[in-house]
Amino acid sequence: MKQVAVVGGGLVGSGWALVFARAGIPVRLFDASEDIRQAAPSRIRASLLDMLEFGLVDDVDAIARRIEVVDSMVDAVSAADYVQESVFERADVKTAVCAEIGAAIRDDAVVGSSSSGIPASMFTEQAPRRSRFLIAHPVNPPHLVPLVELVPAPWTDPEIVPWLREAMEQVGQVPIVVNREIEGFILNRLQGALLNEAWALLDAGLASVADIDRTVAHGLGLRWSFMGPFETIDLNAPGGIEDYAQRLGTLYHSIAQDRRDPKPWSPDLIEFATAERREVLAKPELEARSAWRNRRLMALISHKRGQPER
Repeated sequence: MKQVAVVGGGLVGSGWALVFARAGIPVRLFDASEDIRQAAPSRIRASLLDMLEFGLVDDVDAIARRIEVVDSMVDAVSAADYVQESVFERADVKTAVCAEIGAAIRDDAVVGSSSSGIPASMFTEQAPRRSRFLIAHPVNPPHLVPLVELVPAPWTDPEIVPWLREAMEQVGQVPIVVNREIEGFILNRLQGALLNEAWALLDAGLASVADIDRTVAHGLGLRWSFMGPFETIDLNAPGGIEDYAQRLGTLYHSIAQDRRDPKPWSPDLIEFATAERREVLAKPELEARSAWRNRRLMALISHKRGQPER
């Protein structure tokens, strides 16, 4: 990647711009909203200053200078080797934007979509140069949480996935490949399983919102911040993963059987959970708490960088 374009300048798009600029790559950022275009530079600089405090970047000005906000889609994407599309998460919006991107890119450019769960086949089928499109789904904020899910459409050029996986690794991200399209991909299906169980436990009156959150923040999440579920269980029984499966596989199967008829998140339950959360965090404080979360992530990343992988 020698030139990158980011289409969509909100929280995810701005984070992506930081990922590439931090790696030394010039970025052209475009958003259809003039307000978002005007706000992007200050948001990006504020993030960089926080990252500087935690030792995650060295030169704020140099990184910021690599990000140019432009006033048209064509200006952003026409010379780009790679385009990261990060517009509103709706198939019709992405269809229109990808058609515009596809008409303006070079024949050899690659376009990754930040879609959280909508497969690329739902919005790139009619796009010009559709073989150059795939999903490149980050975790928000992408400049702090490095995972990227790469999901090709049925018509994606097969040479693109290995190229983009290597390119993402070179800019400091941690890519995974989803071998075929599935709604929600990998991350949100895992997160969805936990969320659905959390809502079911709340609905049954078994624990409060706060105590369910504590279970993850002070229990499961501590291990999950540096290892995944298979490594976790491999280390949680003396004989490894097969020993764990023999000991607890029946229990987990029984739990899964208990949830064979999942209920949607009901309006009453959502209202109940919202009320408990608003007691501890008023709605006007959400933005400040998000900034606190980002700074906690920065501290965790800084710590992990100083620890051995093995």
